[in-house]
Amino acid sequence: MVATNLKAETMKLAEKRSSIEAEMNGIIERLCHPGGPGLSGNLVDAEGFPRADIDIPAVRAERNRLAVLRSDHKEITEKISENILALHSARLASRPSSRKDSGHDGASNNQDLSTGTAASASSHNVVLGEAPSSMDLDVIVSIPFAVVDEIADGSPTAEDGLQLGDQIVKFGSVEYKVGDNLLQCLATEAQANQGHAIPVVVLRQGAPFNVTVTPRAWQGRGLLGCSFRIL
Repeated sequence: MVATNLKAETMKLAEKRSSIEAEMNGIIERLCHPGGPGLSGNLVDAEGFPRADIDIPAVRAERNRLAVLRSDHKEITEKISENILALHSARLASRPSSRKDSGHDGASNNQDLSTGTAASASSHNVVLGEAPSSMDLDVIVSIPFAVVDEIADGSPTAEDGLQLGDQIVKFGSVEYKVGDNLLQCLATEAQANQGHAIPVVVLRQGAPFNVTVTPRAWQGRGLLGCSFRIL
């Protein structure tokens, strides 16, 4: 019963997180449209007067709302990860006795232990649901660590299909990891793969997408022609 309740709670959290991501993407698109104020751009002109081309109160409200949504998204993602790891640990703990009763030998138990180790080592990208049971959870916990907040026209990023507001889950070999300088990791990955396609996994409107980006020289700055903001 506890596992069933935890699974239901986690599914509700996943739905709420998707809703938050959709709202965040909507705000980012509105703020970052051509000529828009961006996520942190100045709201005053060169002479220090409020910009007349934007609705300053509305921009401030949307930026504040985005900050709240980011905090909520982080909290929900952490809770989802905790729940799934708890479900996975409970399922692994129940396997030895169930396999013993059904007559499986020790080799099968060793295989289960190795599976559990692999899952723990990648706690931010866990897939459960190997076989039907009350503790299966068909959820992929993906932690986006950066968002595309600017794309130059005609840039490699624009031509290869990355979109404004895409949340980066994996960029080549770069994934979320506590303590890493993720912006530097992204830059290093792009430089190391100049002229070579990089597989990228993004969340777009709450749904996962696979994109391939090839860092290359173009008429603008850098190898990608976009900027990332760490979430």
